[in-house]
Amino acid sequence: MSGHTGTDQVTVAAGEPGFDPDRQVQVPHLSFLPEGDGVVVGNAATDSYVVLPADGAELLRRLAEGMTPRAAAAWYADTYGEEVDLAELLTDLAELGLVTPPDAAGPADPRVPAPVRWQRLGRALFSPVALLAYAALVVAAVVVAVAQPDLRPHYRAIFFTDYLTVVTVVLAVGQWPLIALHEAAHALAGRRLGLRSRLTVGYRLQYLVFETVMDGLVTVPRRQRWVPMLAGIGTDLVVMALLTLAAATLRAPDGSLPLLARLCLALSFGALLRVAWQFFLYLRTDLYYLLTLVLGTVDLHGSASVLLRHRWRRLTGRPGLERQWAQLHPTDRRTARWYSWLMVGGYAATLATLVFAIVPAGIHFFAEAVAELDGRHGTGNLVDSAVVLVLSGAELIFVGVLALRTRRRARTAPA
Repeated sequence: MSGHTGTDQVTVAAGEPGFDPDRQVQVPHLSFLPEGDGVVVGNAATDSYVVLPADGAELLRRLAEGMTPRAAAAWYADTYGEEVDLAELLTDLAELGLVTPPDAAGPADPRVPAPVRWQRLGRALFSPVALLAYAALVVAAVVVAVAQPDLRPHYRAIFFTDYLTVVTVVLAVGQWPLIALHEAAHALAGRRLGLRSRLTVGYRLQYLVFETVMDGLVTVPRRQRWVPMLAGIGTDLVVMALLTLAAATLRAPDGSLPLLARLCLALSFGALLRVAWQFFLYLRTDLYYLLTLVLGTVDLHGSASVLLRHRWRRLTGRPGLERQWAQLHPTDRRTARWYSWLMVGGYAATLATLVFAIVPAGIHFFAEAVAELDGRHGTGNLVDSAVVLVLSGAELIFVGVLALRTRRRARTAPA
């Protein structure tokens, strides 16, 4: 934070925002969270977050409390025994969205945080009473499944009907609302804390994934991040419980399970697969982010990727990435040494499954479906095969389009 300008020389350089050293700076509502040796400062209204040294954060607090730049510079010099180029600092903070340039439209009230939609709903759905009710539902479903073995999760539940096209359509379409519910739970759990969120669509290898982005979570104390991180998995477990209890309620008097009950169990098994997916940490799932919270890492996946590239370059006789590796957070470097092997094993297992199981099964399935397209087995089989082929290929095509668009944006992005 030290500079070469004295406290009586706080001026505005040419081309910088017109900050008056003797006039209060407009500062939006900011959050300050001590994190290690620094302080995470955030503006939730613009999703702008930065880690500042403790002294820089204190200086920004003084500006937010109404000190003029000249007075704040004098306070800093008296407190820390160093001078600060506050004109340059204000310019940098304005670019980060942490102070409002004088020519910006509209005044900012530092006492009033920006409103967040659905905050009250989030508080209600994730209140202690609601969490206890969810836990009771899960326990009740477990008890019922133990007492009635045919309600327990099993892959055979997917085939709730003999018509494979119906199975494909239901599992492809019927899971979308449940996936949306999973992501909405993340969003509402964050919004109850006043955090903004947005939904993004991406891919991990050949998988299409949806993610709820909450950049403001870095400004929340660690003990408050658990619920937003685990809200999706918790929602999947509650969905499984409700579907299991519904299937038990729908059981026929003779003990058989009607079509609607079997459909509930099929959707329940799909929810179980989403929970199992979370354990693929190398794909940066919800449990991955929970792991980073527990370990206190900053960018575990990125650090492990740097380490893997460094090892590969050294193995192939090229210069390593010593400088890039040395700039990483110490905790990330320490954790990446073992997490990088988990990444390698995870990707290897996924690719092996893709090559030796999914692709051969897909080719066989595709061949069988194409064979039915000749119409010799009736119009019904023809329609079934066409629908199955379209649904089976749609996700892979969509993932391919996303991959190409992401690569194109990376090539055209400014350096």
